[in-house]
Amino acid sequence: MNYIHLHLFVTRHNGKDFAAAVQKPFPELTFLRFWAEDNTGVSLSDAFLGGSAPLLRLLWLGNCPFPGIPKLLLSSNQLVDLHLFNIPDLGYIPPQDLVTALSVLSRLTTLRLGFQSPLYPASRPPPPLTRSVLPALTRLEFKGVHEYLEDLLAQIEAPLLTRLYVTFFMDIDFVIPQLHQLISKTESFKTCDRATVYTSDRAIRFTTLGITTRLPELSLEISCRELDWQLASLAQVCSPSFPFLSTLIQLDIVDDDVPQSHWKDDMETTQWLELLDPFIETNDLYLSDQVAPHVCQALEELSGERVTEVLPALRNIFLKGLEPLESVPKYIEGFVAARKLSGHPVATHRWE
Repeated sequence: MNYIHLHLFVTRHNGKDFAAAVQKPFPELTFLRFWAEDNTGVSLSDAFLGGSAPLLRLLWLGNCPFPGIPKLLLSSNQLVDLHLFNIPDLGYIPPQDLVTALSVLSRLTTLRLGFQSPLYPASRPPPPLTRSVLPALTRLEFKGVHEYLEDLLAQIEAPLLTRLYVTFFMDIDFVIPQLHQLISKTESFKTCDRATVYTSDRAIRFTTLGITTRLPELSLEISCRELDWQLASLAQVCSPSFPFLSTLIQLDIVDDDVPQSHWKDDMETTQWLELLDPFIETNDLYLSDQVAPHVCQALEELSGERVTEVLPALRNIFLKGLEPLESVPKYIEGFVAARKLSGHPVATHRWE
């Protein structure tokens, strides 16, 4: 088979010519990548590619409204990879319309969906009684508000899913039962034994690694700059009801070389503890050099039964930046001593 590839970049100078050209049918097209420069004014209507692309296998659209996409997808049942990036507000696609179009894509393996802003209608439709099955989907990526993803997941099943990457816009209240349900039903996630929390001055991210591949299988990110908001929001997403957190035996908490201003001296240490609470089977805790004093300060302030209630299975803390001859840093001496007295000793080690 001869594959026909088309790569298009639309600018403010060629936008009008492009809008006219792409309304013509192109039935032999198999691969299409399209990206619009900001403020081109181009919108892909129902007439895009004549409304039909029966041989299309890869579709990559970004940075412009494409209200005609549901109609195009209904004609593209050979599609394997669908990437809709940086969708502007004018290009909003209701979840139910997207699911209707996806329901005919029995060969779809990769779906990437991303919005420019946290736009979402205040009123939401009730979840459907039945779901559409995406039988070949193995990779799902999403960037947007959690309500959109919840409404999307309420309408689909993805039995072969092995990769899930989600980025949420910041919110004060994350209610995500559909996401939890999807994760709990995904078999590959149940074998994950290691997780990492990354904090930066742009976002906070939770990832897991596959036990055999050691590649990220699940990534949940929240776009937010302030550390206290990062911790509060991630603690909501990774609540005690979050699937499989109780089976993770290693947790890494690291920073992405953030500026010193990211670390707030007046921040409540309870926010770190709320994040750590669900990890009841974690044996090994790895902390990067900037993270370590702040997490350890939170552990240091534990008293009474809380000393063993937080990270009850913890046996080792690995600290990056620990001096070779230093055994227990001063900022965690009290916690180590209290765990020893409780009969649940914790050892500190240098993280090479």
